[in-house]
Amino acid sequence: MPRLSSLGTRWLGVGLASALAVLTIGLAVTGRLSLYINPESAWFAVGMSVIVLIGAIASFALPLGAEDDHGHDHGDAAPARHTDAESGHGAADDHDHDAAPARGHTRHPVALAGTVVAGVLASAVVVGALALPPSSLSPQFASTSASTTPVLFGGRDVVTLASTGDTATFGVGEWATVFATATDPASFDGDAVTLTGFVSPGDAGAGFLLSRFVITHCVIDAQLAAVPIAWGGTAAPEGEWATVTGTVRSDSDGRLHIAADSVETVPEPEDPYEY
Repeated sequence: MPRLSSLGTRWLGVGLASALAVLTIGLAVTGRLSLYINPESAWFAVGMSVIVLIGAIASFALPLGAEDDHGHDHGDAAPARHTDAESGHGAADDHDHDAAPARGHTRHPVALAGTVVAGVLASAVVVGALALPPSSLSPQFASTSASTTPVLFGGRDVVTLASTGDTATFGVGEWATVFATATDPASFDGDAVTLTGFVSPGDAGAGFLLSRFVITHCVIDAQLAAVPIAWGGTAAPEGEWATVTGTVRSDSDGRLHIAADSVETVPEPEDPYEY
């Protein structure tokens, strides 16, 4: 039983950390790490994974079960006991002193059960990550997110970008922010755009929304960006990826939209996110 407990402790510590490190390095080597984190942070994730693996290899120098000692080996201090006459304590006191550490190592059943449940859940998550193929956030997930709120950029950034007159490199995220925060919509009227995203339903009779997830660090902070597309033709099915070529137009009420000249269905990009 003690050996089984030691193996469990080793797995929950070194084992899970090593599995995640191997997974991270494997995703980086195959070019799929960007499905989970910003590529600019990949070097840090890979570097920390290498350090974890080095530490895991070094941990094999530690005998199995040694992690349970907790530094209770006090060397030569333990045998040096006072006699009854010197200390004034009876045999019962010695018995109490010897028994106290044993009681300190007894785990409460609730704590033990919590450890087992947490260990099983953590193991399931890691094993699932290793077994399942990497995938991006699905368009279906977008239906639970807000679709037209500004994403990641404040008005100051929009004004700076707009003042240069260069919107050629704008993606769905930048345009979604411009559409939501522009104080002079007419200044963007006539800008040509070519954007790729997945199709989401728009207002009835008003075309559709072209959407894309934007992440800062990793998929946990993913936000949905979307721009309205006015298109008189047959739209791509909801959830499908499409490339829209068209022109930004300003409505009479000051709202912006993209008047599409063409909508072409395309496969999901190798890197489906914007950063």
